Amino acid sequence: MNSSDTATAPAPGGTATLAGHQVARIGFGVMQLAEHRPGRQPIDRDAAIAILRTAVASGINHLDTADFYGTNAANANDLIRAALHPYPESLVLATKVGAERDAAGALVPAQRPEQLRAGVEANLARLGAERLAVVNLRRVDAAPGIIAEGDQIVDLDSQLAELVALRDAGKVDGIGLSNVSVDQLRQALPAGIACVQNSHSPVDRAAEPVLDLCRKHDIAWVPFCPLGSAFPQWPKVADQPAVRDAAEALGVTSIQVGLAWHLAHYAHTLLIAGTADPAHLAENIAAGDVRLDSGTRAALDAITVPPPS
Repeated sequence: MNSSDTATAPAPGGTATLAGHQVARIGFGVMQLAEHRPGRQPIDRDAAIAILRTAVASGINHLDTADFYGTNAANANDLIRAALHPYPESLVLATKVGAERDAAGALVPAQRPEQLRAGVEANLARLGAERLAVVNLRRVDAAPGIIAEGDQIVDLDSQLAELVALRDAGKVDGIGLSNVSVDQLRQALPAGIACVQNSHSPVDRAAEPVLDLCRKHDIAWVPFCPLGSAFPQWPKVADQPAVRDAAEALGVTSIQVGLAWHLAHYAHTLLIAGTADPAHLAENIAAGDVRLDSGTRAALDAITVPPPS
């Protein structure tokens, strides 16, 4: 696929801006294609490549990835390169740094500035790209996921200085933050922040203060776990009565209602729901056509689910 093969399909969910690039508001998170969880069959490589090509052909031009998504046997960046290189001019690749795989394949923090630089270079090399549209700094101060200890407890300003240097050198277009507090985002604003990725959904509203600061500064908001957590003890959006009622009234699925809530919640929200199932991909894309009236939005906004103890 090359620039002449760029999809002509309408942008799912409409468009917004990410680091100066116009992207479809419904993007695609590649992590699931490289992820093998206990009890699940490994994802077939050819099927993973096919779903990436289908996503782009369907108008999606924002892919969220990281060199540490998967292992050497099944790596997200390898799949993207196999599926789409040479890349269409409109394709926006957003990657993440702040973690890496150790010799045993376990995910560990990689927060020091020199590790962030190495992570950017690793993403570029593996993707076969000269420049990255966005590099998201994944902070590991708090759950979910790994937590920094020892020399991996690094001040944010040192990290931002390294990423700004990489941006100035033309390695990246924009700097994003992931898993950050409102105080950390406020601290980072002078560096110029393109987007924030935090856990957020109708059943997880803890990050609303961070989102409010994004609204104030027109920063793109890229929620992870947009339909609730993958952990079994945490609630899922599709299980909520208000979501089910809205889906029945609109003649759509509960997942589509959940994604439509995000799109209606903030004009600069960009979704990166991932899937290895072509039917689920089509379902996610179609969520961009779902419109929620004020009463439905109010009912969804009123969902309150306490986190598990």
